[in-house]
Amino acid sequence: MENCVFCKIVRGEVPSWKVYEDEHTYAFLDIHPVNEYHTLVIPKNHCENIFDVTPRDALHVMKTVKTVVDLYHDKLGINNIQIINSSGVEAQQDVFHLHVHIVPRSANDGQDVKWIVHPEWREKFDALLHRLKA
Repeated sequence: MENCVFCKIVRGEVPSWKVYEDEHTYAFLDIHPVNEYHTLVIPKNHCENIFDVTPRDALHVMKTVKTVVDLYHDKLGINNIQIINSSGVEAQQDVFHLHVHIVPRSANDGQDVKWIVHPEWREKFDALLHRLKA
């Protein structure tokens, strides 16, 4: 895409801090880091989010996520990682090119991803699964 900032990064039109690159993916430090080594992994082919990525590109992205995580573990001793993807406006996606965040975590880092759980929804599990099978 012509105006996609991540496509511009892949094309070398916008500067980035490359961590890893292969034929299909690009990994770089997030310019709005929440922790040291906060990294984004993107497919080189433009796709908006998880719903329109090809299965092949999705596999390449996850392979690169694993490669970067292993690099951080082996070289930096990082043992705690959050892997996050937001797909869609209501899921808080802000750049509309599929990307996966790799966020190294440590005790007292000031970050908190806390979900509100709804155990009462367990009563609906059979109905939820029925909708998938219908």
